[in-house]
Amino acid sequence: MKDIWIIQHIRQETPGTLAELLLERGFNLRTFHPYLGDTVPTQPENIAGLVVMGGPMGVYDKDTHPNLTQEMQLIQNAHQAQVPVVGICLGSQLIAASLGAEVRSSGYKEIGWYNVKRQSSTDPLFKNLPENFMGFHWHGDIFDLPEGAELLASSALTTHQAYRVGASTYGLLFHMEVTPQIVQDMVQVFQDELAQEGLSGADILRETQSLLPELKQHARQVFGAWIELVESRILTVH
Repeated sequence: MKDIWIIQHIRQETPGTLAELLLERGFNLRTFHPYLGDTVPTQPENIAGLVVMGGPMGVYDKDTHPNLTQEMQLIQNAHQAQVPVVGICLGSQLIAASLGAEVRSSGYKEIGWYNVKRQSSTDPLFKNLPENFMGFHWHGDIFDLPEGAELLASSALTTHQAYRVGASTYGLLFHMEVTPQIVQDMVQVFQDELAQEGLSGADILRETQSLLPELKQHARQVFGAWIELVESRILTVH
């Protein structure tokens, strides 16, 4: 039961630092690529955890991306079975929608490096983070919190940046997982979006050089704590 399922929606948005940590801890990673035609299961069959990544589509694009329906069923089933789940960007929106919350366009884009404010001093993943830190963002959709969720982080533009539902289901709207390569790939593939927003990819890459090392430290802390929840459940199940 050392299998982690990963759903990846676009080639450029990989699990980055989270994948590094999972491999260091000896987990087997199985990645589903629905954009390449992979079918996403709806039942979490004997897995230790589920990771749902970001992508340019929205939760409401089920007609053009029917895999999103399967993904939401998988998330719902994993959550109910108390399989630890973490969703990043689109993944956090899919979790919110799967658990009954509304996801919608914000009417603005939050792209680049912006301050994130920690909102919880007790959550096992977030409690040891500084109260304020710089996070990497790339989204235009926002969500309400699912019923019973605890808010973990906010930004000036977006109140709901991270949350937990139950003991081990987490949604992170901002990107903690990014590596220099991921940021570079996103700047390259989403050039048109940057141009539409009047943003400079060169500026984002320059900020990444100075700000990413600290974010990676925070990411290893947060994702490491999530992996500890995964490992605890493995011991409990067995």
